[in-house]
Amino acid sequence: MSVPMPVPYAESRPLPPYRALFAVDAKDFTGLPAVQHGPVSQLIPQLVDQALERAGLHQLRDAQRFPANTGDGVVFGFDPVHLPFVLWPFLGVLDDVLGSYNRQAVGPRIRLRASVHVGPLPDGGEPGDGNGTARNDTHRLLDSRPVKAILAAASEEVTHLAAVFSDRVHEDVVVGAYTGLHPDRCVEVSATVEGKNFSQRAWLYVPSPSGNLVRAGIEPREEPVGALPTAPAVAPDKGSGTEYSGNSQHVGEGAAVMGNVSRDFTYTAPATTYRGTNQHWGSGDNVAGDKRAGDRDQR
Repeated sequence: MSVPMPVPYAESRPLPPYRALFAVDAKDFTGLPAVQHGPVSQLIPQLVDQALERAGLHQLRDAQRFPANTGDGVVFGFDPVHLPFVLWPFLGVLDDVLGSYNRQAVGPRIRLRASVHVGPLPDGGEPGDGNGTARNDTHRLLDSRPVKAILAAASEEVTHLAAVFSDRVHEDVVVGAYTGLHPDRCVEVSATVEGKNFSQRAWLYVPSPSGNLVRAGIEPREEPVGALPTAPAVAPDKGSGTEYSGNSQHVGEGAAVMGNVSRDFTYTAPATTYRGTNQHWGSGDNVAGDKRAGDRDQR
């Protein structure tokens, strides 16, 4: 049976409804023994549903649109009215649920990357619902370098979830102040995917960044023997209450912190460029974000 194929720009047609999208996948899933793939594929949606329940998002859990199990994760659409609550408190609760599971699990640890996006998608109860550019971009964000880099760099004992969301979500929900997630907890990144023609402005949020990300930034840099001294850093504002000496670092692979250690952390790995206040980076995926030791009631 033939399916009518729309011709772009031949005529105007109704815009599909806007749907928010949430997706997760598990770190190192393909490295698991084949016998564990099936159980882990079943476990991930159970942990997500448990977090939705604990976050008080019963309606969202029961009203998911075009849900799909991707093998190493899940993806589903939902009414954008729930977006503020997905960013806060759900992502933090999901991190807690994963942490609780990992502390008592006898099987493999479940550490997840998550992406959140919104855009027009067909949702009329027909085959093919949920497919479109917004769905594609959600998966590209999930596979992007920054979110993979920060989860790989962080301690598996502490950091169980790293989330990335689109600029559209950040602008409408975070900057618009509809969510409890403060903008200062979000880090602008360039989301690129190896081998794909994809590059978008996105925002990273890590509910529980581990201490090794901070330690890398407060340890003094060791200069190679015979190296020329670097130019001194620009003196900080005395009113800030914090002073730094030589707050410039070059990191080949790992994590670095710059700025007030109680507030920010930065990670660098190969691929992207980031420029921020009093910072200049060369190549690398650069992740900066909020780190406040012992602060669990404010993610």
